Amino acid sequence: MSTARVLLVDDRSENLLALEAILQGLPVTTIAVTSGEEALKRLLSEDYAAILLDAQMPGMDGFETARHIKQREKTRHTPIIFLTAADRDAHLAMRGYSVGAVDYITKPFDPWMLRTKVKVFIDLWAQGQALRQNSERTKDLRAREEHLRDRLSAARESLADWAESHGPDAELERILGMLEPDSR
Repeated sequence: MSTARVLLVDDRSENLLALEAILQGLPVTTIAVTSGEEALKRLLSEDYAAILLDAQMPGMDGFETARHIKQREKTRHTPIIFLTAADRDAHLAMRGYSVGAVDYITKPFDPWMLRTKVKVFIDLWAQGQALRQNSERTKDLRAREEHLRDRLSAARESLADWAESHGPDAELERILGMLEPDSR
């Protein structure tokens, strides 16, 4: 199974370094980008367990970036946690939630709290990966079972044809009886 990735989006490199340090030691690969545009490009080619997104950036801000993320089929279910240095403005928080954020955290924040929240999304991502793998295995097993049933049916028909052309045979009748679908 592959390692979960978390996308870090902030226009300030010192904030990206701090986020990478906070997440260090978790079973995750962090990808740091400095703009919403760059984040959207990364999201085209890679899946992420979560996105930590600065709300206020020059150019495309976090809200617009989140809106684009949530409009894409591939990324609409990727959890977004907004991080912002803005004061606890309820309007900004509501704006974040309205564009699809799962959380809105103002700085300064408790690094252990952020780490714990991200860990939950890493765990959920890993569980989703395991479910997808199990689903694929189940699909493969069902296809193999269907193939074997088809081969068994063909063998049963061949044996029945052979028995019909060669006359009664007690052992062959016993084998044909075992090959009947209802004899499980």
